[in-house]
Amino acid sequence: MLRGVRGAISVEKDERELILSATKEMLAALLKENKIDIDDIASAFFSLTPDLHSEFPAVAAREMGWTDVPLFCLTELDINGSLEKCVRVLLHWNTEKKPSEITHVYLKEAVKLRPDKK
Repeated sequence: MLRGVRGAISVEKDERELILSATKEMLAALLKENKIDIDDIASAFFSLTPDLHSEFPAVAAREMGWTDVPLFCLTELDINGSLEKCVRVLLHWNTEKKPSEITHVYLKEAVKLRPDKK
C-alpha cells in the first residue's frame, strides 16, 4: 500500500545552511515518528515558500543518504497571509499502516498549518 506522510518546518531566514538543517530535522522526525525505512520511500516532493531560494531541500535528503529515492522540489503558492519561510514535504511511503496510524510532523512555526493536530 502506498501512503502519503506530510511534514513541514519553518526557518528563520533564507540561508542555505538553515534550509538544510531544518529539512534534515523535519525528515529525521518523520522517519522516527513513523518508523520509516528509507528503502520503503517511493518518492518525496518538497516545496519551499517563495521567500526561500538559497538551496534545494532535496540536497538535505541526499546528504542523509536518500540516494535511491526520487526527489522533486517546487515552489509553494504565494497566498496572502500564508506562513512564510516554510519547507514542506510529502513522502510517498510503502507501508501497511492505516492512515490513522501515520504521524504527520509540523515543527516550529509550521504547527500553525494544522491546528487540528495539536
